[in-house]
Amino acid sequence: MSAQEPNASDAPPSSASRDDVGDDNNVTAQSSPSSPDSTIRTDVLDPYIDPAAVVRLIQCPRCNLPLRNPLRLPCGNTHCRACLPPVWKRPRITYPLDEGREDGFTCYWCESEHALGDCGLDVLSAKVVELFRSVLEGDYAAGQYGGERQRVTVRWRQPGITGKEEDDVLEEAIVEGGRLRGIYMLMKEGRLKHDAVGVTYDPLGGEFDESEKAILEKIKDITRNELDCQVCYSLILDPLTTPCGHTFCRKCLARILDHSNLCPICRRKISMPPSVNSEPVNWMLSRLLDTLFEDQVSARREAAARDDVGVSDGRTVPLFVCTLSFPTMPTFLHVFEPRYRLMIRRALENGGRKFGMVAFNHSRLSQGELGRSQFMQYGTLLVIDRYELLPDGRSLVSAVGVSRFKVLEYALVDGYYVGVTERVDDVSLAEEERLESTETATAAVNMPIPEEDGTAEVPLESLSTQQLLQIGLDFVDKRRTDSAPWLHRRILTAYGDVPTDAARFPWWLASILPIPEEERYSLLSTTSVRERLKITARWVKKLETTTDW
Repeated sequence: MSAQEPNASDAPPSSASRDDVGDDNNVTAQSSPSSPDSTIRTDVLDPYIDPAAVVRLIQCPRCNLPLRNPLRLPCGNTHCRACLPPVWKRPRITYPLDEGREDGFTCYWCESEHALGDCGLDVLSAKVVELFRSVLEGDYAAGQYGGERQRVTVRWRQPGITGKEEDDVLEEAIVEGGRLRGIYMLMKEGRLKHDAVGVTYDPLGGEFDESEKAILEKIKDITRNELDCQVCYSLILDPLTTPCGHTFCRKCLARILDHSNLCPICRRKISMPPSVNSEPVNWMLSRLLDTLFEDQVSARREAAARDDVGVSDGRTVPLFVCTLSFPTMPTFLHVFEPRYRLMIRRALENGGRKFGMVAFNHSRLSQGELGRSQFMQYGTLLVIDRYELLPDGRSLVSAVGVSRFKVLEYALVDGYYVGVTERVDDVSLAEEERLESTETATAAVNMPIPEEDGTAEVPLESLSTQQLLQIGLDFVDKRRTDSAPWLHRRILTAYGDVPTDAARFPWWLASILPIPEEERYSLLSTTSVRERLKITARWVKKLETTTDW
């Protein structure tokens, strides 16, 4: 999986819709490396960094003040916790039962509904805001960064209600401490709004002095020390912030989620999909990195690209055609065929200990674009956990399922199949909740009329996700009482006791329940926990009414 740069279409809406314009005799607020005629002074500040843009990095777009307890939103935007929109109770949602997910609000930015439980204090952004404050509110009179408390006239336009340029309100202020500190103090006083445009600066009584560059360098120096990813220990690339508030590189977070759903810093559960390519970056930190550390970010991307050369992208995997395997569940293999001995050895040596497991296509059914292939199209990616080589060359392998895939193409290599695959992931938790709320509400309206004896079969669609899970849990408890052989202690030792996690339960039940393989195979292509629980509930209902599957 490769880190992906945010698309322009994914960027959050900008509060300044028009280009900033300044007088030829002043310093403009916007510039670009491709604008050689820029009027920004090159003798003190970095010629491509605008003081207003630097200060705006830590400004809340809602209250226009420095961010206080910055809240990370699922759409990647950030504002003060106190600026959170009105919160209401979300109806007909029972999965997942994580704290805060029953509360929701409509986002100011993307106008989507967010669960409060998906929003957490952005630890790194809060630290960055405090570091900015420590520098820009420092003791400049004592010459901490050299120079004097220079006075500057700042002029800007505040967009009017109509948004038309002729309705802009022209504003002006005289500030002390140079451009950076002056703009910061105007923002802190609530005078310079986040959507201000056309910011210009005019020094009073002389030229801009070198202390301004020292201030900027100090900000860059102390913030750079905090911007290393706690997984790879390099500058964060494509920063993603988890609901618990910790930030990692996109690629590093994907690697974490491949093996665990716990944050490596605080050990709290990360409620994010394992495939994070579609997750929006933390826009505040992304802008900070691109504004203050453009060269380092570029160098980091080039180094990451070089590291990826020759490394498998995870789409091409060797295929073991044998049995059904499921995510989070163990698979135990006795490997004796020469072709699979070779495949396992290669997986151990240079394949990251990974291979794909697919079931035989016993009925020779058409598998989509694969045609009547020897194996089923959907499978599970396994990671070898334990490997024991026997004296005669055979081996005993224990592997654990980490994700699902769909085979798009395949070929024979040294006797075994290799497939080009597409990863299969569940929908987001927000979509999962929407499906439950919509489906149960619709089913409640279309509830069947009871029979004459007062009974009516309750459709599975009308049940909450937790009720669907409970059907399976009750079935297992009943069969345990009946001493069902598939709940023998030896089997539970291998696969674990019955999980109460709705996401894990279907995989566990499918791994141990003695029902036809084609029934269990149907789970692999589903992308919703709720849909899988409905499948397992149908199994239960059938097993409770008949002994002949």
